Amino acid sequence: MLPVIVSDHLSHTWNEVARAFLIEMQECVRAVDYARARPLFADDVVAFGTFAAVVEGRDRLEHEQWRNVWPNIRDFTFRLNELHCLGTELWICVIVPWDSIGQRADGDSFSRPGRATLVLSRRGDRWVATHSHFSLAPSRG
Repeated sequence: MLPVIVSDHLSHTWNEVARAFLIEMQECVRAVDYARARPLFADDVVAFGTFAAVVEGRDRLEHEQWRNVWPNIRDFTFRLNELHCLGTELWICVIVPWDSIGQRADGDSFSRPGRATLVLSRRGDRWVATHSHFSLAPSRG
C-alpha cells in the first residue's frame, strides 16, 4: 500500500507519491507479478497501451496489456530523473519515460524505449492508478 503523504509543497508530495508508485510498479513488471501489481490499479481503471485498445477495468488491463508485454521484456526501468507530475490533493498526473529490452522470435534482443502517462487518484488512504497509457516511443527515422 502506498503511503499517504501530506505536505504544504504539493509538487514535492506529487513526486514522492509518483516515485513510490513507479518503483513498486517497476518491480512488479520485472518480476512478472500480476497479483502484486493489481492493488496499484483501481478496479475501474481505464487504460490503453501497446496491445490494449481502450480497456475498462483492472482485469481487462491485466489480460489484454500486461500479460502480452511483461513476460516478453526484461530490465523494465522508469527514468525517474525525467519524471513530471501535476495535480491536486486528490489526483496526480504522472508523465515518465521508460526503457526495457525486448526479444525477437529469433532470440535477438532490442531496445524498447517508451513513455507512460498515469493518473493516480486518492482512494481512501491510498493512491491508485485510475488511468494508464503505456506506449513505445516514436521511432526516429
